[in-house]
Amino acid sequence: MSVDMNLTRAQFDEVMVPNYAPAAVIPVRGEGSRVWDQQGNEFIDFAGGIAVNCLGHCHPALVGALKEQGEKLWHLSNVMTNEPALALATKLVNATFAERVYFANSGAEANEAALKLARRYALEQFGADKDQIIAFDKAFHGRTFFTVSVGGQAAYSDGFGPKPQSITHVPFNDIAALEAVISDKTCAIMLEPLQGEGGIIDADPAFLKAVRTLADKHNALVIFDEVQTGVGRTGDLYAYMSTDVVPDILTTAKALGGGFPIAAMLTTAKIAEHLKIGTHGSTYGGNPLACAVGNAVMDVVNTAEVLEGVKHREQLYRDGLNKINAKYHVFSEIRGKGLLLGAVLNEQYQGRSRDFLVASVAEGLMILMAGANVVRFTPSLVIPEADIAEGLARFERAVAKVVAA
Repeated sequence: MSVDMNLTRAQFDEVMVPNYAPAAVIPVRGEGSRVWDQQGNEFIDFAGGIAVNCLGHCHPALVGALKEQGEKLWHLSNVMTNEPALALATKLVNATFAERVYFANSGAEANEAALKLARRYALEQFGADKDQIIAFDKAFHGRTFFTVSVGGQAAYSDGFGPKPQSITHVPFNDIAALEAVISDKTCAIMLEPLQGEGGIIDADPAFLKAVRTLADKHNALVIFDEVQTGVGRTGDLYAYMSTDVVPDILTTAKALGGGFPIAAMLTTAKIAEHLKIGTHGSTYGGNPLACAVGNAVMDVVNTAEVLEGVKHREQLYRDGLNKINAKYHVFSEIRGKGLLLGAVLNEQYQGRSRDFLVASVAEGLMILMAGANVVRFTPSLVIPEADIAEGLARFERAVAKVVAA
């Protein structure tokens, strides 16, 4: 494989908008859970493109689907539908509570559609005063202005002018705080069943039940943002499936395309009918290439073998991380579910998650952060056990270096 050594990290600063600060490493090839950079250095991937590469890099089923569709049909406007979109929508409907599907390109766009639908549903069913959206501190729902305003991290939404109104934030898992702000003016409650960017924080079962009960009492919709938890990440196809709560609207993206951009909003027929012709749209939503890959992802992931394998791999990670911690004493807990795990730094190492990330890269391991105090792991759902073992060995060397620094 040819590598253009004239393309360097320095050029990023010359030609790219400086909203990212990428590492010096430039990956050029991936296979499974391994990645190689321009110099041929090998990395084990525990990051998965932030929970996107659910089947690793260049999985044969995904490559085959893309090649096959690439020789048939690339794009149509939504003036027409297409076979891959119909097939994928049917699979999603058959596998979930949903009866209707809307396709988009990213999690932010799926969440934007969900929020617009909730507002439109409330307007047409109950009137203009029912517009309050309740969301939660530390939540993350995307980077459009609407979704970043609903997300519970002001650092992402401040500094862009007046924000969309009628959005209320309360602490996650706090039933009393939710009860204090909800009313008949509430149109929707939006949450992640397991907060990702906020620090890998699981929703308490009692809290989820309260969300559903209070929403029903006040004729509000429940929106589950499963952009990060969806498509097998937690060991169920969608995280809601292991709870006692069924949402009214669910959003999914990231792993749905295994690395190819695609997203979807799922809902019921009764709610969906309020997005009438012309009320919302997307140029690339339902693109044949994306949907062809999405079909292949669903065919592989939505199987007992893969989903049970996620739970088995979770235990391997937990055992390995606990063993490392018993030696170096850097984590206060390992939290999360399936292969969305967070190692929470203890008081001595607060604020230093980036140090662990940088040290890991130096050892040939790609990991993530979930804020300054949590090291995050979101590997391929089918990562080989040998790669888990080797990756954890590399992570232990990284931890040792941070501790010794």
